[in-house]
Amino acid sequence: MEVEAALIRKIIHVDMDAFYASVEQRDNPELRGKPVAVGGSSKRGVVAAASYEARAFGVRSAMPSVTAQRQCPDLVFVKPRFEAYKAVSRHIREIFSRFTDIVQPLSLDEAYLDVTQDKQGIGSAVKIAKAIRTAIRDETGLTASAGVSYNKFIAKLASDQNKPDGLCVILPEQGPEFVASLPVRRFHGVGPRTAEKMAKLGVNTGADLAQKDEAWLAHHFGSWGGYLFQAARGIDLRPVNSNAVRKSIGAESTYFNDKRSEAELRDALDVIVDILWDRIDRHCGQGRTLVLKARYSDFRTITRSRTVGHILADRAAIAQLGHRLLDQIQPVEMGVRLLGLTLSGLIDQTTSPESTPQGHFTFDHIED
Repeated sequence: MEVEAALIRKIIHVDMDAFYASVEQRDNPELRGKPVAVGGSSKRGVVAAASYEARAFGVRSAMPSVTAQRQCPDLVFVKPRFEAYKAVSRHIREIFSRFTDIVQPLSLDEAYLDVTQDKQGIGSAVKIAKAIRTAIRDETGLTASAGVSYNKFIAKLASDQNKPDGLCVILPEQGPEFVASLPVRRFHGVGPRTAEKMAKLGVNTGADLAQKDEAWLAHHFGSWGGYLFQAARGIDLRPVNSNAVRKSIGAESTYFNDKRSEAELRDALDVIVDILWDRIDRHCGQGRTLVLKARYSDFRTITRSRTVGHILADRAAIAQLGHRLLDQIQPVEMGVRLLGLTLSGLIDQTTSPESTPQGHFTFDHIED
């Protein structure tokens, strides 16, 4: 299957480098060059973002703070300043608007841009990407990486290719070969458990995936099979949607050691609440329905949900309702291998995430 010329677009995916941590290092010179984690340092705290100095020690976003501190004893914790991050994000989006009106933000720190017909008549998506990165550096003091390609799927992969402060260009004729060379774990939406399942099926790279027909993929991955079939061939027909609507915001954790006791489950839920609230806050999400998901050691999955008559407007409200939902599955009959919370039926937000083939947005799984 080849990409038809009529469907080729000029897409840029811009991704700020270690955004929260970089803003903190920019605003506080004493933090520059040091391993920095944005988030809480308490026992139940979670890393919201990590500087590249911290990432060198294996510190990652969504990691429990105690684990991060253990991996990097010199780690400096900084409390999040979301208003500062939002202000910088607004400036960056103003820069985007100079080049195109077709912008689909995914979060405060990344977005897709369709520059097929750019406002300045530059004509070259690569030159536009360079101009955007230069403007961001000059006007905000921060760096951004960018991927330039003919569709959203590959542009997003490309933006991560030369981080930090990098640029990667994948032309239409290079797309299938580029995708074939990547591990499937790099594919958007493929988490650790899906990658593990693929490995057991003999699928480790894009090339392995491209060897499978659509019927085989549908059998093993359901409705997601069609997406995988096209992605493995470098095809993605989704347009950049500046009016995309987020349906939910969630966080879930998969555990190597099953959680069994009530105390373990409540501690685990508190960590998920912190991660979820961070994401709700940064995406300005508002909703009234909270969904708890639990997957048992036999892979049986259950959900419990509740809709309230008011907006769940703070972490305490999310936590209180989350623990009430957890009460409904106590005591657990067997170990819990996955626990998650989702705020659904969102009614208002200022940023819009990527729409997945399933019609909703799922954040990365977290493994401890």
